[in-house]
Amino acid sequence: MTTAPTLTPRLTLASVVTFGVAYMSPAIVMLTFGVIASASGGATPSAYVVATLAMSLTALSYGKMSRIFPASGSAYTYASRMIGPRTGFLAGWAILLDYFFLPMVAWLIQSVYLNAQFPIVPVWGWLVINVAVTTLINVLGIVLADRVNKTLMTLTALGIAAFVVMCLRHLGAHAPDSVIAPVWNSGTSLAAVSAGAAIAAYSFLGFDAVSTLSEETIDPGRTIPRGILLTVLAGGVIFVGVSFVMQLVHPGGAFEDPSTASYTMSVLVGGQIFADVVNIVVIVGGFASGLAIQASTSRLMFVMGRDGVLPRRFFGRLHPRLKTPVLNLLLVGVAAMLAVNLAVDTATSFINFGAFLTFATVNGCVIVHFVRQYRAGTRLPVLGFVVLPALGALVDLYLLTQLGPLAIALGVGWLVLGTVYLAVLTRGFRKAPPSVDMDRSARTDEGTAEAVVGA
Repeated sequence: MTTAPTLTPRLTLASVVTFGVAYMSPAIVMLTFGVIASASGGATPSAYVVATLAMSLTALSYGKMSRIFPASGSAYTYASRMIGPRTGFLAGWAILLDYFFLPMVAWLIQSVYLNAQFPIVPVWGWLVINVAVTTLINVLGIVLADRVNKTLMTLTALGIAAFVVMCLRHLGAHAPDSVIAPVWNSGTSLAAVSAGAAIAAYSFLGFDAVSTLSEETIDPGRTIPRGILLTVLAGGVIFVGVSFVMQLVHPGGAFEDPSTASYTMSVLVGGQIFADVVNIVVIVGGFASGLAIQASTSRLMFVMGRDGVLPRRFFGRLHPRLKTPVLNLLLVGVAAMLAVNLAVDTATSFINFGAFLTFATVNGCVIVHFVRQYRAGTRLPVLGFVVLPALGALVDLYLLTQLGPLAIALGVGWLVLGTVYLAVLTRGFRKAPPSVDMDRSARTDEGTAEAVVGA
């Protein structure tokens, strides 16, 4: 009998958090500052605080589920085991929408920035270079990807730190009228901060991707839950801190062009050369993000392929020596070339719909777990397993409603396509779709894990 392929556990807690933060791309706080400041009435840090608290609710639910099911399928695995294989399939289909298009967007934005800095190479040329280099690193193995990721994230952190230092230096010569204004001022309101938080929440997309690395993580039952929450908190600290300094340099929410506010600010505090260097740092951060996103996407497709939800011969294979899902990595790379003729806002519409729908599903899984254990005679904490997940689900659904009509239409269309595929896979819903095989990953069984989670 042929043994099902499994991934090799090598990642530590530091590696997992680095991947998660890289996935979110910490430099995004600079790119979106102007937009969030405009929406919040000049209270960007407050918007990020609200968004951090909101995403932390969902992060706690991911942590609980990853302890119970430390497998690389993320929401797909959780929904399959907790609610049912059909729901699991649709959850996997929704998150695949998020993961599959995220690398495309990351590489496209990076290529656009590179073209602006070095116009001698066209956007499509930079796209080919980015995809080829990232794919090669991921194909060679998770250890190499981890090392490259840590190096790039260190450079990105240094660049962001240099920007903050220059902003503080500028503030030393131009003292702000009020240090409280970035948190609350006469131009903002609760409604404005909420609107800003809805936008700021997009900066956290990708923290859940940490769960797709479970089978490659040492002691995943402890490491992954901690890694998920630490990723959100680390991102929140960066976003709140950097945006607070930026809001001091530029009080209020009025800009000539909100989308280029950070570049204009870089020129103001450090000059043209400094602004160009910061731009390079943003590009470096984008490369690290693309590396982490592609790795996570390929792992999700591998688990779905291994379970037979996607064609096993293609998606469920690992390279015999490298132990990486090479075909999946190549597929993600090839699909990214479609970005040449795709608008960034259209692609991100897909991403946001899939992400928030998946987040709500994971919160729902925690509540279902509570009900199942209650019926079995096990009493779990109501606050942690009902109240907080319910609040998390409500926040996620609220954010989903804040998307534009195009995003919702495209997202619903993707779900319809998934439902049709599910109907074909199950012969008109007459049989259950392939289920998740938890035994092959040497995981803790559900009953034992429940005691750990409930403790």
